[in-house]
Amino acid sequence: MEYLHKLDLLTAKGKIPEKFAVILKQFYAGYLEALASSVNKESIAVLFDQFLDMIVEQIKTPYPFKPFHKSIREPFDYYRYGLNFFRPLVLFEESKVLNLQYFDEINQFLEKGDNVVLLANHQTEPDPQAISLLLEKTHARLAEDMIFVAGHRVISDPLCAPLSKGRNLLCIFSKKHIENPPELKEEKQTHNQRTMKQMTQLLSGGGKCIYVAPSGGRDRMAEDGMIEIAAFDPQSIELFWLLSQHSEKKTHFYPLSLATYALLPPPQSVDKELGEARHAMRTPIHLALGREIDMDKFPGSEGLDKRQKRKVRAEYIWGLVKANYKLISTTA
Repeated sequence: MEYLHKLDLLTAKGKIPEKFAVILKQFYAGYLEALASSVNKESIAVLFDQFLDMIVEQIKTPYPFKPFHKSIREPFDYYRYGLNFFRPLVLFEESKVLNLQYFDEINQFLEKGDNVVLLANHQTEPDPQAISLLLEKTHARLAEDMIFVAGHRVISDPLCAPLSKGRNLLCIFSKKHIENPPELKEEKQTHNQRTMKQMTQLLSGGGKCIYVAPSGGRDRMAEDGMIEIAAFDPQSIELFWLLSQHSEKKTHFYPLSLATYALLPPPQSVDKELGEARHAMRTPIHLALGREIDMDKFPGSEGLDKRQKRKVRAEYIWGLVKANYKLISTTA
């Protein structure tokens, strides 16, 4: 009750907007309900109390995320906090990771200075934390150093930004949001250009593992209750392919499938306004990494012009991610 009382006081003082207060109350209640009697409620209250302080600070003084944001580990370890925040919700004994040998392969590439790009689906707001939790016992350093291509919402929403501080991020405005509002389009395009320049420098330095969701957003549930893996944008994949070709360091591409939807399901519609409802659930989560992709020669690539090849490549990689997703979601 102390957390809720503090939330009411902060709302009354105008330090937290009423809209966010409602979301935070529902999130807290749902979080506790999901856990039932499985953990110490006092420890959860402490996590949420810290979260509340971070949100107040973010609203008062929004953190200025740079095009490339490095994880903040001190004086406060935001990375570790993010893992601890979502850890109680994960049923680890029922979770699984398929094809760990490919993560070993990735480590070997990174150690010799090559780059790796993970072309993945995206299901929940805390997907970066989910990946780290699943790899914590086997490939903790890889997950810790991973760079995530992040949309503007996770760095501008006061409820997302505190957790985003703990991750390595390449911050970009997606095509879905760059036009809104129209008067900021040019500013957003300039920001994206700076991000692309930073990405080029990172790839040139070598030894980087970058996660990108070529769909530009999260998977949603269809009318039949099945989760649909959002289609991959050919231009998004082409961008990374071209950047990798202009780098002095070799870049390897892998398909990554995530089944994390139930952890924090996204809203059914894509909202332009910040502040979406959050309904936490205690659930197993899964990921599967596929074998390295030949980005030049793949099924159906023969005899195509550049434009056709770009489209077929995106569909092919999307198919790989969907196939592995089906494997981990149906055998859960």
